[in-house]
Amino acid sequence: MKSVIITGANRGIGLDTALAFARGGYKVYATMRNPQGATALNKINEDESLNMTMMAMDVNSDESVQNCIDQIHKENGAVDVIVNNAGIERHGAIEEMDLSVFKDVMETNYFGVIRCVKAVLPLMREKKSGCILNVASVSGKISSSPLAPYAASKFALEAFSEALAQEIKSFNIRVGIIEPGIINTDMANDIQDASPNSLYPQSFRFGGMFRASLEHPTSPTLVADTILDIAESGTRKLRHPVGPEAQPFLDWRASMNDEQWVDWNAASDEEWYNAVQESFGLDARAKVK
Repeated sequence: MKSVIITGANRGIGLDTALAFARGGYKVYATMRNPQGATALNKINEDESLNMTMMAMDVNSDESVQNCIDQIHKENGAVDVIVNNAGIERHGAIEEMDLSVFKDVMETNYFGVIRCVKAVLPLMREKKSGCILNVASVSGKISSSPLAPYAASKFALEAFSEALAQEIKSFNIRVGIIEPGIINTDMANDIQDASPNSLYPQSFRFGGMFRASLEHPTSPTLVADTILDIAESGTRKLRHPVGPEAQPFLDWRASMNDEQWVDWNAASDEEWYNAVQESFGLDARAKVK
């Protein structure tokens, strides 16, 4: 039986990915900081008699990651797949956020992945087989205010993943980068509730774009199914945009040079709202109070 480790499996994309793999016949190690709090996942696991084990792991802790993965290796040997999904999001104007915010996001979204990769890699390398799937974001290719901390962490993750793929291809280990667009998760819903009380307009109007998109929400199940498909297909394609807006966002950014991109994000509210509606059919002003 194939096996998979999924980090941040207590909710959102991680939860749906754990279910997709378990229903697909995998032995699933669903890791999270507090397994006792994963009531929804535990109930489905019991109701459907899935082959899933909930395990405590804090990706911010060297000791926690190593202990958890050592335990998995002792029980299972080298896993076939790891899905590095655990992540956090913080947003706001750079001037108005503490430095600790940037450090916290990078610790989880970037260094957390490195810890997990370094823990699973030796046995994958010895086995000459494995698949490492890192959940980034379209924000790993597009930097927009007010997502500076999040985008910076995902840019770093993209660079790390690209270098990793080069190093381990000769050991028959695949690497994939998952780049979701706006997905109906707690993270996206938090962005849509951005406060207007800022010296900078980007947070509030960006939240409006998320609100407009989430009126027709894209389920995290779509991302989960894509991740399973990538693991099962054997593809060596590196980057995988997911969601109806993901590739259009990437194409939109690619259509501009850097100076045009800066100018667009620094534009007046009226210009910005008009461009979003014209390009994506999203009325980001619809619920602006």
